[in-house]
Amino acid sequence: MSSLDSFWNKAARAGLAVGLSGLLASVVGAEEPAQKLEEVVVSAAAPSGLPSPVAKYRLPNTAASLTADRIDETLNIVDSEDALKYQPSLFLRKRNNGDTQAVLATRTAGVNASARSLVYADDVLLSALIGNNNTNGAPRWGMVSPGQIDRVDVIYGPFAAAYPGNAAGGVVLITTKMPETFLADFSQTESFQTFRLYGTKDTYETDQSSFVLGDRHKDLAWLVTYNFQNSYSQPLALITSSSAGGTAPAGTTGAYAAAGKTGTRADVLGAGGLLHTQMTNTTGKLAWDLTPAWKATYQIGFWNNDADARVQSYLRDGAGNATFGGLKSFAGNTYSLDQSHLSNALSLKSETKDDFDWEVVASNYYYLQDLQRSPYTVGTGTNFSTNGNIARMDGTNWTNGDLKGIYRPAGTGGEGGHEISFGLHGDRYELSNPTYATPTWNAGADSTSTLYTKGEGMTMTEALWAQDAWKFAPKWTLTPGGRLEFWEATNGYNLATTQNATGGVTGTTVTNQPGMAKVNFSPKLSLGYDPSERWNVTGSFGQAYRYPTVTELYQIVSTGTTYAAPNPNLKPENVISEELAVTRKFAGGGGSLRASVFNEYINNALISQTSYLAGATAPTSYVSNVNVVRNTGIELAFQKDNVGIEGLTLFDSVTYVNSEILSDPAWATAYGSTAVGKRVPYVPDWRATFGATYHPDRHWALTTAGRYSGVQYSTLDNTDNNNGVMGSFDSFVVFDLHAQYKFNDRFSADAGIDNVNGEKYFLYHPFPQRTFSAAVKYAF
Repeated sequence: MSSLDSFWNKAARAGLAVGLSGLLASVVGAEEPAQKLEEVVVSAAAPSGLPSPVAKYRLPNTAASLTADRIDETLNIVDSEDALKYQPSLFLRKRNNGDTQAVLATRTAGVNASARSLVYADDVLLSALIGNNNTNGAPRWGMVSPGQIDRVDVIYGPFAAAYPGNAAGGVVLITTKMPETFLADFSQTESFQTFRLYGTKDTYETDQSSFVLGDRHKDLAWLVTYNFQNSYSQPLALITSSSAGGTAPAGTTGAYAAAGKTGTRADVLGAGGLLHTQMTNTTGKLAWDLTPAWKATYQIGFWNNDADARVQSYLRDGAGNATFGGLKSFAGNTYSLDQSHLSNALSLKSETKDDFDWEVVASNYYYLQDLQRSPYTVGTGTNFSTNGNIARMDGTNWTNGDLKGIYRPAGTGGEGGHEISFGLHGDRYELSNPTYATPTWNAGADSTSTLYTKGEGMTMTEALWAQDAWKFAPKWTLTPGGRLEFWEATNGYNLATTQNATGGVTGTTVTNQPGMAKVNFSPKLSLGYDPSERWNVTGSFGQAYRYPTVTELYQIVSTGTTYAAPNPNLKPENVISEELAVTRKFAGGGGSLRASVFNEYINNALISQTSYLAGATAPTSYVSNVNVVRNTGIELAFQKDNVGIEGLTLFDSVTYVNSEILSDPAWATAYGSTAVGKRVPYVPDWRATFGATYHPDRHWALTTAGRYSGVQYSTLDNTDNNNGVMGSFDSFVVFDLHAQYKFNDRFSADAGIDNVNGEKYFLYHPFPQRTFSAAVKYAF
C-alpha cells in the first residue's frame, strides 16, 4: 500500500469518526426538551430585500451555502472562485492567481466539462456556455471581485425546471452586496509561491488592490467596485520531447529524463507558460426601488487582461549557451494576450409575498477585444521567428433573457397550498474566431489578409418551464416540473489551411457547416418528507438535455502538429439523474449532517477524443458522442458549530463516485481497443474536504483545512496511468492554513498558507506549490 493510500485510509476513518460523532451529538441533542424552531430560510443579504433563489422558488435540490463572514474567516481568497474551495464535491481547476481558465468540476463532471455546470451572480450568467472545455469555456469569475460577494449558494443536480440541462453538474448562485448606508471598503492582498520543479526554481508573486464604494439615497442605491491584480505564475506547462525516441535534440545537454502520462519516454526540455498578468475588473450596480415591492437594477462590468507568457529552456548547446534546439513547442508556449470584455445586465423584480411575484432579467456578455499573438516557430539559439499567429475572438458574445413568475394561491408558505413557478428563457451564443498569419508576431496590425483558420457559428435556445411545490400534507412536499426547449445551431463556417515549415499557406479548405435543430422535454419530480423539524428526506428525479456549444460544433484550431476539428453533427447529451438525500439539522441553526446517494446516466455524452480522421496525417482531437456513461456515488457533508468547545466549527465532506463508460463503439472502431468498463475521463473516484475553524475570542479566527482528490484519467481507455508528469491527472492531498484577526468592526488582517505540505502534483499542468498570503481590509 502506498503512503498516500495509507493516508487516505486514515483520513477516511477520521472523517467517518467525525461524521459519527456529529450524528451522535445530534441524537443526544434530540433527547433534550423539544424547542420550537423557526423555519430556516436561506436568504440574501438584508439590503437586497430579496431571498435567495433557493428559498424564493422553493428549489427541491440539495444545497450548500456560505456567507461573506465565513469566507473571510476560513479562506485565503484572492479570486472570487476561491470561495468554493471547500464546498462538498466541488473542485476549482485554478492553476494560478488570476487564472482565466478556472473550470468548476462537480460530482459527476470533470475539469474539461465547463458546460455541465452553471455560475450566476445576482441571476446574471457568468458561465461561458460558448464552449465546453478548460480554456475559453471557463466561467467569467473576473466579473466579480472577492469584496463584492455577500453569500454563495450551491445546488446539486438537474432537479429544478428553472435551469437548463447544463445544471446537471450543479449551479452556483453568487449574491453580491448592495448597501443600505454609506459603504467604503479597501483591501490589499499579497501572496508569493515558492516553486521547485526540474530546472525551474523561483518565487512567483501576486499583488491585488480592491475598492468597494456604495451608498443609498432614499429609493436609489448604488455600488462601484474596482479590483486590480498583478500576478506571476509558475510554469503552466513543461516542454517535452516530441521525437520518436522521446529524447533531447542532438547536440544538446540539460534535458531531464522523464516519461509521459502513458509511460513512454518524453524528456523534459524546458518550462513554458510563465505568465505575467495585469488584470482589472470594474463594476457598477444601480438599484431603484420603484415601489416597496418592485426593484429595478442595472449592472455593468468591464474586465481587462494584459498578459505575457515566456519560456525557460533547460537545453544547452555545445558551447554551453541556452538553446531551443529547433523545437517549435517553445514558440507555442510564448504569447501575449490583450483582452477587454464588457457585461451588461438589467433586471426588474418584485417581492410582494402575495399571490404573484415576477422578475425579468436580461444580460449580454461581449468580447470588445480579444487577441493572442504568438511566434510561428523558433530560430537559432533562443530566438523566435519574426512571423507568427494572431488568434482573435473579439465579436464573440452571448445574450440571455429570462421571465419568471410565482403564483401562490394560499399565500407565502401556506399549508396545504401550491407555489407554482414558471418562466420563459431565451439565449443566443455567437462565435467569431479567426486566426491570421502576421509578418511580425509581436508588433504591427492586429489582423492581415492571410487567414490560417476561421470558425464562426451561432446557437440559440428558447424554453418554457414550470414547477409546483405542493405541500399536500403537513410533512410532505411534492415538486413536479418540466422544461420544454427549442434549440438551434446555425451559420456554421470553417476555413482551414495547410502551411509549410515557415508558415506560408499552401492550401485552403472552406466548409459551410449544416445547421441543426432539436426539441426536447425534460421532466422533473421531487418528493420531500419532514419527519420532524430537524430531519428531511428528499428523493429527486430529473432529466436534462445539455446541448452542444458553438465551439464544440464550429471552432477549428491548428497549431504546429496539434489539430482540433469541429464536429457539426453532435447530438445533445441526454442526462437521467436521481438522488436520495437525508439531512439532519442541528439545534439553533448550528449546522447539519447530510448523506446523498446519487445515480446518473448520460446518453450521447460529449467528450473530447483523439482519432485519425479521413485525410488527416496525424491524430486529431475532436468532440464526439460517447453512447452511454454512468456515475453512481455517495456524498457525506457535515458542518457543526461549537463542537466540544465553544468557538470550534468543523466542516467536512467526502464524495465517492463509481464512474463507468458503458458503451462507446466509435472508440473501439478507431483504435482496436475498448473504452467500455473504463472510468469516465476527469471524474475522480474520491473527493474530500476537511477543516476546522476555532474562535478563541472575538478577535481571532484560526482555520486549518485540506482537500483530497483521488484517481482519475484523461483518456477513455484509462491508459494514462503514469503520474507526476506533464499531462497527467494526479491524486493529491493539500493542506491549508488561515488566520484572521479583527482589530474592530472596521479593520482586519489575514495571513495564510495554501498547500502548506508542499504537494507537487499535475492536473495536466503543474499546479501551485506552497503559497503564502497576507491581506488587510478596512471599512471606512
